[in-house]
Parts: sequence; structure tokens; C-alpha cells
Amino acid sequence: MHMILILLAACLAGAVRAAEPPDTGFLHKDWELSCDNTRTCRAAGYHVENKDDAAVSVLLTRKAGPDEPVTAQVQLGSYTEDDSANAAKAGVTTMKVDARPLGTVRIDPRTMTATLSAQQTEALIEALTKTGTPRWSNRGGSWTLSGAGATAVLLKMDEFQGRVGTPGALVRKGTKAEDSVLPALPAPVVVAAPVQKGKASLPRDAVKPLLAELRKGFDDGECEGLAAGAKAELEVEKLAPGKLLVSTQCWTGAYNAGFAYWVINAQPPYAPVLVTDQASGYANGTITAAQKGRGLGDCGSREQWTWDGRRFVQTLAETSGMCRLVAPGGPWNLPTLVTVVRKAK
Repeated sequence: MHMILILLAACLAGAVRAAEPPDTGFLHKDWELSCDNTRTCRAAGYHVENKDDAAVSVLLTRKAGPDEPVTAQVQLGSYTEDDSANAAKAGVTTMKVDARPLGTVRIDPRTMTATLSAQQTEALIEALTKTGTPRWSNRGGSWTLSGAGATAVLLKMDEFQGRVGTPGALVRKGTKAEDSVLPALPAPVVVAAPVQKGKASLPRDAVKPLLAELRKGFDDGECEGLAAGAKAELEVEKLAPGKLLVSTQCWTGAYNAGFAYWVINAQPPYAPVLVTDQASGYANGTITAAQKGRGLGDCGSREQWTWDGRRFVQTLAETSGMCRLVAPGGPWNLPTLVTVVRKAK
């Protein structure tokens, strides 16, 4: 239950329901694709794994709609102090495809990232879809990007955005009109309602029947905090008039833990509604699930749910990219669900 899923491409083509993020995607060799519910797509590529090559990643981003350009960023590895030190020696960082010089890039010393020019981006895509090898180098070292899997991932991006056969396709160009490309979808707007703050308590005689209701959504042993015979440790917080937020720890792993959160009525019948059993915390009307992809902490996933006055609506789902030791916490934000969260007036 608590395995970290790589949430990648796909979105809802019709009306977007913020509570149900897309959960299918595409991952091939050293490349992955993540498309969100607005039809914006992000393709991330990496160095060859299990070799001595220095860690590097590239992010290609393209919004939906006709004639939209591709933007590109490169990130030099900074997972260890040695990585950061080497990249920080940067000075001028040059870019090449094979032996062809493509000018320089300006590496931000805080993020170790740089934005490529339109010319560099075009050359990069051409290299990835053919046989070229992109490389960045400076006095601190050299960083080589793998093209393995890139063509398949970029084709999936074209398919998702309806670009196959158009002049703007990255892989299979054609003469279909650009206006046949799928349009962008608006991000759902979620109005965050005010919440009450502070701990709450339940009558002692209410705990047992409430636990019985909470257990209905789980198999035996699936949630540690609800285990029969164990001392139940329910945290109860104020939420809104007539509503409480109840939580308990459901599972623990080597480097993650998951808490279940329910919205209940403040008085019987409690009618609990489960929000998630993957959460890591709650604050000010927002439940967050932030989980590491592995103990090294170089990748992970994040989800959020926001109280809108009636229920918790999922407002974010993203991963940080592959576990490739590029950066602490992961190199990128690769969402599958994005929303606009506004405070109630």
C-alpha cells in the first residue's frame, strides 16, 4: 500500500475533477514523461545509470496548444558535496552535441540549473531523436546526457498533445494543420475555506463505535492505528463548524510513514470520510503526503488536499523525477495534477 508510485503522464480530457488526479504514465530507459491535467507535458532525461558518468538531467517542457515552443533546462548533479564543488567550478559551461559547439549556458550556482536558448533546445531535440550525444563541460568536469528512451518518450508527448503528423511534432512531423493540436485545459480553481484551529476531544464512549466505523475501509492489519487489540491513538483536531479531523498512523517503512485522515461529524452519527492513508501531516486546512522514493532521498512524491468548506479536494500530485542521485530531494517537479488554490474572501 505504501509503495511510492511514479505518477507520470495522462490527464482528464473532459471535465477535470480535482479529486482524481491522473495516475498512468510513461517511463522508458533513461527518460520519463509527465503530463498534467492542463495538458502541459514535461519530459525528463538523465545520464546513463550505473556508470561513472557525472549525474545530469534535462527537463523539456511544452504547454498544450498550437505553435507552443519547447523550453529546456539542464541541471548538473549536486547530490553530494563533491558534486556541488565540481559544478560550482563552472565559470563558463559549454554545450556540445558530439563535436558540434552550441555556445555556453549560465549555471545558477544555487540550483545548478540553466535554461537553454531556443537554438540549443532545437539542437538538443534533434540529437535526442537521432543519434547525437549532448554534453556540457567546464573546469569542474563533464556531464553527458543519455538519449536512451528519448524518442519513445517524446513521441508519447506528441501523441498526448495531439501533435503527431503536424509541423510542430518532435518525432513524427507532417503536414496536418497546427490548429488540429489539442488545446490547453484550464487548471481547476479550488477555494480554500477558513478552518478552525486547535485540538479537540471525543467522549470516551464514542471512541469504540468510531473505531468500528473507521475500520470498515481497511482489511485486518492494513492500518496499524486501527488494529484490533491495539491501543488506538486517534488525533482529533477542530476543522469547521460541526466537523472534526481525525487521524492515526497507518503504516511505517524504512524511511516513510503514512497517516490516515478522516473528516467526521462533531456529533454522532460520525459518518467518517477518508481523505488519504498516505499523509505525512496536516496544517491550516491542507493535508500533505510527502514520501521519499528511497532512503537516499534523491527522489520522492508529493500530494496535497485542501479543505474547501465541504470536503478535502486533491490539489496537487507530483514526483521529483527518477532516483538518479542528481540532487537532494530530486531534480524537478513533475506534476500530474495542478490546481489554482485561492483563499475564500
